[in-house]
Amino acid sequence: MSDIVGQIDRAIAMTAGIVKGIGSHQWDAATPCSGWDVRAVLNHTVGGVRIFAAELTGADAGADHEAEWLGDDPQAAFAAAADADRDAWHREGALGRTVRISLGALPGPMAAVIHFTEILVHGVDLAVATGQEDRVDERLCEELLAVMHGMGGIDDYRLPGVFGPEVAAPAEAPAHRRLLAYLGRTP
Repeated sequence: MSDIVGQIDRAIAMTAGIVKGIGSHQWDAATPCSGWDVRAVLNHTVGGVRIFAAELTGADAGADHEAEWLGDDPQAAFAAAADADRDAWHREGALGRTVRISLGALPGPMAAVIHFTEILVHGVDLAVATGQEDRVDERLCEELLAVMHGMGGIDDYRLPGVFGPEVAAPAEAPAHRRLLAYLGRTP
């Protein structure tokens, strides 16, 4: 976790590239995030990014997580949220703050890991759904898997709507496929 802000930056950059590549005909495509289409996953992601940025800067996010965040230009909405988020994590003392999200009040480093997970995993969800798996940062997916295993696993977080039971994945599968399977997604 020594470079968690750097990992967040890389996850944002990866996801930004994927979001830019979403075609106008793909917004209602199914994703590995059960029950959510591409637009819903991106809306959820932008909401989370906006809320984290607001918490880190002491601002009001303006809406709750599942509000409509995308407007008429989902790609621009993500880009603006990503810029605000990146700036917030790079503020002096960001990791020293207590961050209040739906899970409760969390110390900055724990909040950063959760945020990193959210951005990376939903970026992978979008990549799989829109045929952009070549844009996934496999090394970053390996790093997140290592963090999760280093925490002793994520069984305490396997709740409906968050992470499901682990799904078998071939050992030779790319890291992003193994990550999704570990989180209970069946792409």
